[in-house]
Amino acid sequence: MSTPDADGMLAEQLLRLTRRLQRIQKRQMEPIGITPAQARLLRTLAYYEQPPRMADLAERLEVVPRAVTSLVDGLEASGWVRRAPDRTNRRVVRVELTDTGRATLRALRGARRAAAEDILAPLTPDQREVLGGLLSTLVDGGHHRPC
Repeated sequence: MSTPDADGMLAEQLLRLTRRLQRIQKRQMEPIGITPAQARLLRTLAYYEQPPRMADLAERLEVVPRAVTSLVDGLEASGWVRRAPDRTNRRVVRVELTDTGRATLRALRGARRAAAEDILAPLTPDQREVLGGLLSTLVDGGHHRPC
């Protein structure tokens, strides 16, 4: 049975682990020249089969459309994405990955894997599997709580 003290300690350990992951990730993103928010938008773009509308991205990222506009501006300036008019409605703008954007995404995935390896190195394959299951339960549990 857990005590408030033990739960508090667990929460603190999770926060410390998160901060460590963020530090490692930031260190690996700096040479690529991308911010965490831009990287998240690039990863999100990769989920779509067809280039999404700006509104789709805002909804998926749970941010205001204006935030997506400024992220896309930065990504476009770096040549990682391009805005393209919708074929059926010229007023609608879609956002598509460029080849450079795809290469950047591959580099980011490599950096993420390296960060995960660094963090998970002390764990056995069995421990990693258990941790994955526990984290999934925690992550999924957060979405099913009544408001």
